Amino acid sequence: MSPSLNIEDLKRIAGKMPPLPQVAQKAMFMIRDPEMNMTELARVISMDQVMTGLILRWANSAYFGLLVPITTMQQAIMYLGQNTIQSLILTASISSYFDRPIPGYGLDRGDLWKHSVCVAASARIIANRFGKVEAEEAYHAGLLCDIGKLVFDQALRNFNPSTKEFESISFDELEKTYFGIDHATLGAIVAQNWSLPPLLIDAINYHHHPGASKDFIKITSAVHLADVFVTMLGVGIGKDGLMYRIDPMAVATLHFNEHEVDELIARVALVIEETEVLISNVSSKRN
Repeated sequence: MSPSLNIEDLKRIAGKMPPLPQVAQKAMFMIRDPEMNMTELARVISMDQVMTGLILRWANSAYFGLLVPITTMQQAIMYLGQNTIQSLILTASISSYFDRPIPGYGLDRGDLWKHSVCVAASARIIANRFGKVEAEEAYHAGLLCDIGKLVFDQALRNFNPSTKEFESISFDELEKTYFGIDHATLGAIVAQNWSLPPLLIDAINYHHHPGASKDFIKITSAVHLADVFVTMLGVGIGKDGLMYRIDPMAVATLHFNEHEVDELIARVALVIEETEVLISNVSSKRN
């Protein structure tokens, strides 16, 4: 049986993915400006009432554990810091993309969203050894690493991966074998169309094979391990199941030994529990 969609069809779908909201684009551009004015940033974010409401709810949630109630965007920026606010803006911006059924991968509504936020939070923990900025970059990359699944969804709806032909290969290899392209490559195309930074494009593109990343291998390796660990722990498992493998290059790049990997998995399990707070806030606001 031939695939219902070819490479060009899938690339065309990737090119038609709607862009991030303008408010989010402007706010994230401002945050990267070293001369950014907090009052102006707060004003820009406040233009989007839904985003503002989500960020304020998260700021006051147990997830951040602030002792002082936050009532304005300017307070949120002051108490949480620019990096965390940038992460919350991105999280709020993409919630509508991910919080939907993905039948091609056998995922119900919320499954991919939960998986993505948990990967992001776990990648932050893994990359924290390199610094706060790197930790937030890993969060962003982890949040977006599976954006290509939204493109591949339609192609997989009538595809059965549980055949002997594909039983001995990973799911990303299956995608390449059958369709000529995988969801990571398609995700990188979406990221390029969104004019995201090169680091995010690279991490999305190589999150299953971080050894292929040339300039951002540490962040990409952190996202790779987070993605594998979250999947191993049963978060957002669909048609692709457990058909992904740990790239030894990622473990070597991050200098983890076997004992530290076991400790990491335990920490990721705790992060997943904590992240439930963030996800429940998003879901209750959107429903």
